[in-house]
Amino acid sequence: MIVPPGANTTDKDEPFFIDTTGLDFSTKPPTRDPKNPNYPKATELPDGSLPPAGAEGNFIIGPTHAAAPETIAKEGVPKGTVVSFTMSSADSVIYNPGLIRDDVAGCTNSSIMITTTAPNDKSNMVVTTSHPGTWTRRVEVYVPANIAPGTELPFIVLGDGGSAAWKDMNTVLDNLIHERRVPPMVSIQIGNGGQDAQGAQRGREYDTVSETYSQFVQREVLPRVEREAGVKLTHDPEGRATMGLSSSGAAAFIMAWFNPDLYHRVLAYSPTMVNQQWPQNPALRGGAWEFHSPWTGPATPNLTVKDGKLVPSEAPGSPLIPSAPVKPIRYWFEMGDQDLFYPNPTIPDGMHDWTLSAELMAKVLAEKSYHYQFLFVRNAKHVDRPTIAQTLPSALEWLWKGYPIP
Repeated sequence: MIVPPGANTTDKDEPFFIDTTGLDFSTKPPTRDPKNPNYPKATELPDGSLPPAGAEGNFIIGPTHAAAPETIAKEGVPKGTVVSFTMSSADSVIYNPGLIRDDVAGCTNSSIMITTTAPNDKSNMVVTTSHPGTWTRRVEVYVPANIAPGTELPFIVLGDGGSAAWKDMNTVLDNLIHERRVPPMVSIQIGNGGQDAQGAQRGREYDTVSETYSQFVQREVLPRVEREAGVKLTHDPEGRATMGLSSSGAAAFIMAWFNPDLYHRVLAYSPTMVNQQWPQNPALRGGAWEFHSPWTGPATPNLTVKDGKLVPSEAPGSPLIPSAPVKPIRYWFEMGDQDLFYPNPTIPDGMHDWTLSAELMAKVLAEKSYHYQFLFVRNAKHVDRPTIAQTLPSALEWLWKGYPIP
């Protein structure tokens, strides 16, 4: 949780920039000041309040976070049913075999805390303790009450299914559907493949900047959901949403980015839009950091065949969002003022400040005129549980704005 020696803390347009403006190191992680001049301007709301329904842009909330009343089950509100099943890598085409990393017993992520980076490239982590293995995951399907058989339903896919962060999800949906604030929808919580970050199955699924995880959900998970829960899921991307936290929050956006034909709505808490992709992909060296920023690590020799000869490849392109046509993505996301700040000291690459990544996302989304709402949250840590309980109902209502409610 410190600024690495020799870091660039003065020029945000130069390599390995680490923004120390307004950082208070008396807390761990350090607390960021939302008035940082390097952040986009935001509207600060009175403590305890949330943005008006449907509002877009950047907002500051907190520091107190009372749970929303919709997180409590209410008498007279019909309750949905839940169907669960288990999936295994043995039955997968896309993720078979799985990926397992050997960590020291009792020390999660020990491998990546003591590993090194490639010579002269702090952005390229070398992990030697990963190998093929088997994963199993739980899938929990919420089906709303009083749905006629054969009804085609919208749905939301949640990464990191089973997380304590989602403990209120089904109750919130019961209440919001009953109040006709969101359409009746199926909620699909998909457990991750295990472990965390570089070299692990969870990192492989969520931090890889490609459509692989989206295709895993589309081709292997959703057909099982329809069979096991007896539901019919819509093919209309306007009725399909993704949701996640931390790395699965990054995956939620990645799914819609690479497959706007499948998903138009995204909701994320503390999304990991940083350099977590592993192994490093020469085409996207900065991983998810490349969505919003031009600096993604030093150029490396990357030869290609052209007219039968080996020649240096073209230089990396511009950040993904600024350089691409606007996609039909509606995006709600939040980040805490005490969110992650260089949790791994072995990769001091200038691309591991979660809060800065969210601010940079807000900047490029605004410049491209995306429909988004971003909350900078005071007194909130990474995937802050009180913040989720406070904001989840309003976030879901914002997410589904414009979708017909029967």
